[in-house]
Amino acid sequence: MAGKLKPRSGGQILVDQLLIHGAHTAFCVPGESYLEVLDALYDVQDRFTLINARHEAGAANMAEAQGKMTGRPGICLVTRGPGACHAAVGVHIAQQDSTPMILLVGQIARNTTDREAFQEVDYRAMFGPIAKWATQIDDARRIPEYMARAFRVATSGRPGPVVIALPEDMLTDVVSVADAAPYTATHASISPRQLDALRIEMEAAERPLLLVGGSGWDDEAARAITQFAETNNIPVSSSFRRQDIVDNRSFVWAGDFGTSTAPTLIASLKEADLLIVVGARLGEMTTRTYTTLNPPNPAMRLIHIHPDADEIGRVYSPTLGLAASPREASLALSQMELKRSDDWVSWCRKLHDDYLLDTEPPESREWTLDMGTALCAIRDSLPDDIAVTLDAGNHTGWAQRYLRYRRPGRGIGSTCGSMGYAVPAAVSIALTEPERLVLCFVGDGGFMMSSAEIATAAEHGACPIILLFNNGIYGTIRMHQEREHPERISGTTLVSQDFVKMAEGLGAYSERITRTEDFASAFERARGAGRPAVIELVTDPEQISTRTTISKLRAASSAKPGS
Repeated sequence: MAGKLKPRSGGQILVDQLLIHGAHTAFCVPGESYLEVLDALYDVQDRFTLINARHEAGAANMAEAQGKMTGRPGICLVTRGPGACHAAVGVHIAQQDSTPMILLVGQIARNTTDREAFQEVDYRAMFGPIAKWATQIDDARRIPEYMARAFRVATSGRPGPVVIALPEDMLTDVVSVADAAPYTATHASISPRQLDALRIEMEAAERPLLLVGGSGWDDEAARAITQFAETNNIPVSSSFRRQDIVDNRSFVWAGDFGTSTAPTLIASLKEADLLIVVGARLGEMTTRTYTTLNPPNPAMRLIHIHPDADEIGRVYSPTLGLAASPREASLALSQMELKRSDDWVSWCRKLHDDYLLDTEPPESREWTLDMGTALCAIRDSLPDDIAVTLDAGNHTGWAQRYLRYRRPGRGIGSTCGSMGYAVPAAVSIALTEPERLVLCFVGDGGFMMSSAEIATAAEHGACPIILLFNNGIYGTIRMHQEREHPERISGTTLVSQDFVKMAEGLGAYSERITRTEDFASAFERARGAGRPAVIELVTDPEQISTRTTISKLRAASSAKPGS
């Protein structure tokens, strides 16, 4: 049987496996170490799109963002050594965000290993601690086996990144081998007996709170968990940067636990007697460095449903812990109507009313450009399928607090605090889903790290709108600096560039805004530009976040005993 197979190079076999497993796009910076793959991709241009980014970090972040959006592994190709090092940030994000992703790294020839050959790195050792699986294919005959496993590992259980090194001489080997069958992911589900246990725990509650998060949420799962919450009047919150799971306009929505959490929601968490967690890890950002929930035994009863059994009880000991994917858990819960007290209705209404009050336009008009007011003015006119990408930094507080997230709209942001993420993520989504309005939030610091990817968008015809918050500082770090060492400014000031000229030079429409009343019209001009757009928002560094100012931080620090 093997003799009837058509001989192929390793590069051709690899590309054939990508197609078999449903991949249709990859992001790359080209390198001589995987020329055979690039050549094989030339022959399938009618079925596969290759996007050449301007930097490997951008390519990796684009692939990670696509994995978030689709639930299928985002594919990234980079060359050995420096290329892999640059791409490592995307792998770290994918690991912490539980995003399915496959990074394919060109590698030195097999007969030069362990000589410190040109750009030699041991990728198993390098990526082992930050990837779900890191490996190398040394035999072209095993490419189908490795690639099938890579897709399965990236998507099964708790999703995550896979890194595969591809020796350049292995890719040129010509062998005969059968293709693998298309992969299927493996997920745990909830049994009828476990559903009965869930019902007992939930019906005993007086003030339940549902917290959703993690990855693995498709539109059907999001609808199902919303149906469960609305049927039973259970208020819903989300983990950090997972606000798009439940429609924020629903009467059950209570807000998110992240960097912009309302004080009222934190207070309500303390009042809850049952916390039902579906999909979220209960990580540091969601729990405010593990302070809103005390490990290992939180004050309230805890039901923790997570796709990875090893994650349950890792930090918090649950009253009931179940291994199930968000999809399986949500579909099971959606069929459940609970016996509940009348207090659930008023409890749910209170939390939603608190959320609405906290997201009203700011009353103060002391800022020349107040993005809370500006975003509130446009949020109801945004399409239901808008995709919002978020960078790292305090500037995202305005988007997280004042926008309304909903399916099929999406909120895409790194939960590991990686600067430079939002622009490549926006470019990725705008390239692969051109029918969506894509809105990017990035600070001046993050923009300088990845703005070159605007040229990628311009080259390939994508039209994301980038809102560039320019306050001349690394805002989050300055906030911490002023809180701990007031007025001792060190390393957090940025000398402003001419961002409008930069953006225009990269092929984007651009303008600078300094007043709140000018934002809405500028936004409409950007939407109609027909190319990438950058709106520079000149904001006051004194307004360090949506909830405080530098002056207030300094005053609070001086009031501390011993100061």
